[in-house]
Amino acid sequence: MEKMIIDERTGWEYELQGYYYPTGRVMRDGRMQPETVEKEGNKPEAKTSIGVWGQRHLRYIQKHRKKLYFELYVSGQLNSYLAEIETQAEEMFLRLVNDLSEQEDIPETLKENNQMIWVQRSNNIYDRAREIVNNEIIYN
Repeated sequence: MEKMIIDERTGWEYELQGYYYPTGRVMRDGRMQPETVEKEGNKPEAKTSIGVWGQRHLRYIQKHRKKLYFELYVSGQLNSYLAEIETQAEEMFLRLVNDLSEQEDIPETLKENNQMIWVQRSNNIYDRAREIVNNEIIYN
């Protein structure tokens, strides 16, 4: 086996290490591989954690809004877009839970006296808030 091979299509170098060729780190002309190169005006964004809301929206746009997904992915803005969706959805969810809890008037004494009814009513509020966020932000 050759010690070094070059992929003619991509220009990447592969060096034999043991019994396989791991991806080379430098292209033939000395530049770094495309995934590690910072292009002008298109610098890689910092990785942020995307929670459940962002993951749901990601699955939705991958399946139903492919053009938007592709544009965000290619431009390198997908992660920041999903982080913004995550923030909006989480804020809306918490606000709705607080508002619905006040409207339903679930007293803390109910939690002490009858926990099952308190859990039932609280879960009802969480489900309604989740449904509203899904309809307004995630699947829109």
